[in-house]
Amino acid sequence: MKKTCNLAVDLGASSGRIIAGYTQDGRLHLKEVYRFENRIVHKNNHFCWDIGKLFAEMKKGIHQSREYGFKPVSIGVDSWAVDFVLLDEEDNLLTDAVAYRDQRTDGMMEEVFNIIRKEELYFETGIQFQKFNTIYQLYYLKKHRPDILKKAKTFLMIPDYLHFLLTGKKVNEYTNATTTQLVNANTKKWDKKILDKLEIPSEMFQQIRMPKSCLGKLRPELAEEFGFDMEVILPATHDTGSAVVSVPETDDTIYISSGTWSLIGIETGFPICSAKALDCNFTNEGGLDYRFRFLKNIMGLWMIQEVKRNLNHRYSYADFAKLASMERHFHAIVPVNDDRFLKPENMIEEIRNACLENNQPVPENPGQIAKTVFESLAFSYQQAVEEIEQIFHKRFRKINVIGGGSQNELLNQLIADKTKKEIVAGPVEATAIGNIAVQLIAQGKIGSLDKARKIIRNSFDMNTYTKTE
Repeated sequence: MKKTCNLAVDLGASSGRIIAGYTQDGRLHLKEVYRFENRIVHKNNHFCWDIGKLFAEMKKGIHQSREYGFKPVSIGVDSWAVDFVLLDEEDNLLTDAVAYRDQRTDGMMEEVFNIIRKEELYFETGIQFQKFNTIYQLYYLKKHRPDILKKAKTFLMIPDYLHFLLTGKKVNEYTNATTTQLVNANTKKWDKKILDKLEIPSEMFQQIRMPKSCLGKLRPELAEEFGFDMEVILPATHDTGSAVVSVPETDDTIYISSGTWSLIGIETGFPICSAKALDCNFTNEGGLDYRFRFLKNIMGLWMIQEVKRNLNHRYSYADFAKLASMERHFHAIVPVNDDRFLKPENMIEEIRNACLENNQPVPENPGQIAKTVFESLAFSYQQAVEEIEQIFHKRFRKINVIGGGSQNELLNQLIADKTKKEIVAGPVEATAIGNIAVQLIAQGKIGSLDKARKIIRNSFDMNTYTKTE
């Protein structure tokens, strides 16, 4: 007899995974049933995601789950934020899934500020300013491709579109919708005033639905193709929203969701749209049950991923951590959130140039380059922690590092040394765990988020780091 499970489709900037999750003996268990490469492709003069390939690979993963002896009863998709597609009246794609690293939004943010004051935009939406936010991508289309906006009948973010392909249902999921900088932080609805000022048609946006919403069963042709049917349940479709679900303890704890991006913040019950939060460029992204993720985006391990690529993948991530740990006397800090690191032609040369320009020692070998990245990230985390404590007028006792980056022991120790706080590392598969936990809550198999977090705490190993004496 096949074991029932819930499937999490977890899409990242470099890979996608299908994870089967199930509960047994009061613990949550995971099994990766399929993994595939994801990468940005150059198409029609833009850097894009291959959305057709993503869906095809998703279907392969669903088929593969049966080979592992599972019977999926539900599925949910999560991914990165801000990117989207537009559909015409016949549900055909009007746009490619242009990636946030594309340069089409250069200068768009500043032009929007000429129409809507920066402060007004922040106090309405609570969302940080990044040049690739959806609002600036849409403004680019309004300015350069108004013909597309006139034809557009449906706006769907990446997970929304994949859920639409599974079910035929068009909705905009809340946690990802908030990252567009077009959702009002207080009403939690699309902000028509902002849309009207920018002359972006509000009719193409869909009803905002919350995580735990069930979209129903698969399209009949897909159920026939797979040989079984299952429910499609909205997780927190923004991958960080899912990851934060899996933070075992939120009291007195700052989290860092560590992956391609680093997201550092806390969970709150209300948006913090203060002048200080604006000055520090913190965001208020939506979370499960109308919680808010008050956090800051930091460039993250994208930098070491690009270094790895520049060196033709001769070194593993573990190799970089080992080589960096051997460079005890080399120290250099670069501003990791500078736009120069968003998509440079050569990350290594960009790091070296940044060191030269800021009178820092210039890293020569792979160990020194990796050490520079890790120390720079830890320094940036330290600054963000200090800003959070200033905004909330309190000291936080510990930091919970979740996601793939939590396996980097050197970086964890550097964070402990810089912040002088206890570091708890894990769970590693935070996003998939959170995705599956929300499905289980929606199905009544776990009673609440608090109960889910207790199960997660008891299901996965975590390591602790403290400041080196």
